[in-house]
Amino acid sequence: MEKFRPLSGFFEAISNDARISVAHIGLYAVLLHCWQEQGFENPVMAFSHEIMEKAKISARATYLKCLHDLNEMGYIRYERSYKRNNRSKVFLNVKCG
Repeated sequence: MEKFRPLSGFFEAISNDARISVAHIGLYAVLLHCWQEQGFENPVMAFSHEIMEKAKISARATYLKCLHDLNEMGYIRYERSYKRNNRSKVFLNVKCG
């Protein structure tokens, strides 16, 4: 069975990163899943409530903290949409090969 390289690459990158919590890992895994569902196109376009539900994150503050942490650490690039009817953009820094 072939590995899902972007997920494997993420786990390699975080192996020595003490800042990463289980919430960060869950959020990143859901973003990868959405990326896959959207045809492996960057950016991932999503509403926060969609991502939070899939990642089992119930507190908006936790979601935003993890998203901003992943952004600051360089695992993603997050562009928030300030309009309720527009999805935010999340660019994944993934290696596919």
